[in-house]
Amino acid sequence: MPSANWTRATLALQLLAIDPALGGMRVRARSGPVRDQLMQWVDPNARKLHPAISDDALFGGLDLSATLATGHVVQEQGLLATPGALILTMAERVSTALAARLALTLDRSKIHSLIALDEGTAPDEMLNPKLAERLAFDADLSDIGIHDTGPSECPDLAAAQHRLPTVTHDPDILLQIATIAAQCGIDSVRAPLFTLRAALAHAALSGHVSVTSADLEIACALTLAHRATQFPDTPAEEVPEPDAPPADTRSDRDDPNTPDLPDDLLLDAVKALLPDNLLERLAAQKARKGRGNGTGAARKGNRRGRPLSSRAGKICDGARIDIISTLRAAAPLQTIRKHASGRDGLHIRPADIRLKRFEERSDRLLIFAVDASGSAALSRLAEAKGAVELLLAQAYARRDHVALVAFRGTKAELLLPPTRSLVQTKRRLAALPGGGGTPLAAGMVTAFDQATQARRRGLTPTIAILTDGRANIALDGTANRKLAATDAQHIARVLRSQGIDALVIDTGNRPEPALRALAATLNAPYLPLPRADAQRLSQSVAAVLGD
Repeated sequence: MPSANWTRATLALQLLAIDPALGGMRVRARSGPVRDQLMQWVDPNARKLHPAISDDALFGGLDLSATLATGHVVQEQGLLATPGALILTMAERVSTALAARLALTLDRSKIHSLIALDEGTAPDEMLNPKLAERLAFDADLSDIGIHDTGPSECPDLAAAQHRLPTVTHDPDILLQIATIAAQCGIDSVRAPLFTLRAALAHAALSGHVSVTSADLEIACALTLAHRATQFPDTPAEEVPEPDAPPADTRSDRDDPNTPDLPDDLLLDAVKALLPDNLLERLAAQKARKGRGNGTGAARKGNRRGRPLSSRAGKICDGARIDIISTLRAAAPLQTIRKHASGRDGLHIRPADIRLKRFEERSDRLLIFAVDASGSAALSRLAEAKGAVELLLAQAYARRDHVALVAFRGTKAELLLPPTRSLVQTKRRLAALPGGGGTPLAAGMVTAFDQATQARRRGLTPTIAILTDGRANIALDGTANRKLAATDAQHIARVLRSQGIDALVIDTGNRPEPALRALAATLNAPYLPLPRADAQRLSQSVAAVLGD
């Protein structure tokens, strides 16, 4: 018996084949027999794209060998010149530039559909959100086995495509869909339009002349559930007034094909597919915006990353010539240069030189600012220590740098400067005592100093603040709760102005409003984890940090 996820995925592929204007579908699954079985539902003539595909291969460009052989410019067609389905492998690794090109193609052309194969295993490993927004469907097959799949018998999609232009719908459907989307917290205009198109395609697939309630319910479930940002509340039933006018008895309401499904039933169809960890996944996605790919920011750093497109330049120390790009630049001018010089052979000019470029990446530095005050020691210091130790092990496996700052009493102390030594870090963390006041601002200042120094060395710093939020020691060392909160807000504004990423973890037994306000000032994620043990605390922090 096929699983529900498998049935929804194959149905989405059928609707996509009927109406390519639905954009496409993201398929989250590792390479294996399940994904291979699903790909049998895709057009066998679909073309595959690699995350490192060049613009010439995508849009077409100069045919270098033919141009050099004939002496005049010969253009070759790209993959997008022919309509049909496109299969994007390793979609979680797609660069922003390629995602923008594919998104523009889907916006301008209704003859292409995209199947994005996402092999990510963590919440932070995902398809570019701008590209994902242009795909109507989303399928997660990571938890099903080959025994959960079904046969590959496909209905007559050609007949459904022929019926699609003749399928009609009630004019009020779009308003109903938009209402459902709003209650799910979906602010994308594309989502309701995708839902309407999916309902029309499903009606055509089912042989209906107009959209029915069943078509609309299935379309809402397929296109809205994975986009939801909140759990919708079922609207309360309205009590009719005593003198309410009689219900509309027009003949078109008596049409059995006219969908009259109540909003609460449509909401139930969407809510049934919402994941239990929706809020945690959204927090991780929000935290990752603008943070690079988790291994360091995509800027000039201390190590070299993926290759970029070559650029014209002069040969100098350290520069590497891109031979293929150089030949491409020189090829169209060979005939002119041969006539001008009177000599045969390949003519290369300094203006033809193209140099290789690489994206400079930087290692990440995780700065843990741990509250070791008396209030923290009484509540969650043991769990915080355990969580930091687990995170340190993960950072060591990725060869990230870590630093440890503790604040207690009237000051903060750098227990461990940036290092990759896991043993030394664990030893310092285990010896961390608890007690005294909570100089939160002092801890933030010390962490900020370490982040500034790390940037000078080409690292990408991220500050993780673990505290219960009961700051009572100001920067001058006085016991003044109000001044301590003011100092913490001031340092937070400085951190935000410098563009330093941060994370606020509330380790208290109850969420602290002051810490939520501090996170808002930092423009940082706020994680209240009142009942989490060390394992869950480390998992939540790792998800937000993009590990």
